[in-house]
Amino acid sequence: MLGRLPLVEQLDGLRFALSQNEVLTDVLNRATTMDLPGWYVTAGCLFQTVWNVVTDRPPTSGIKDYDIFYFEGTDLSWEAEDAAIKAGRKVFAGLPAEVEIRNEARVHLWYEQKFGVCCPPHESTEAAIDSFAATTCCLGVRLEAHGAWRIYAPHGLSDVFNLVVRPNPVLAPREVYETKAARWKDEWPELTVLPWPG
Repeated sequence: MLGRLPLVEQLDGLRFALSQNEVLTDVLNRATTMDLPGWYVTAGCLFQTVWNVVTDRPPTSGIKDYDIFYFEGTDLSWEAEDAAIKAGRKVFAGLPAEVEIRNEARVHLWYEQKFGVCCPPHESTEAAIDSFAATTCCLGVRLEAHGAWRIYAPHGLSDVFNLVVRPNPVLAPREVYETKAARWKDEWPELTVLPWPG
């Protein structure tokens, strides 16, 4: 199993699996034209592509959207973020999927109202990725100069390849984790969902 291979081979396996999703590779390539600071394609479109490849499903199966996080801390206005979102609509026009662009420097301004817990300001896109409800989700990819892949995976890749969903109780409440995990389990019944710590 890929999840038991040395990390360098897991990275090769990740690039191979993600490359099977042509929508994802198109999003990665188009995102490079936007000049978003500290950007990553992140969250479900990544680990769900891997789950699809590992379980012999079509690579785009069950993927709701494609998330792009970036970090711009000098202008925290909604207007600045909305300008990036509107620019993205043009860049990603014609794709058979929704692309969501979010400035992670602004998350603390709305998180408590949406999820009921206070979110300290993030210091980077990576810090935002660190706070996902499941460690399995903590994954970001972007293309850099000459097509090199930058991969951020603070918890490694073994759980992603081994179809394990593991809670990450650093920010998101338990119900957020359990709701997401239940939805994923319905779509990918092969998953092993680990319980929220007692």
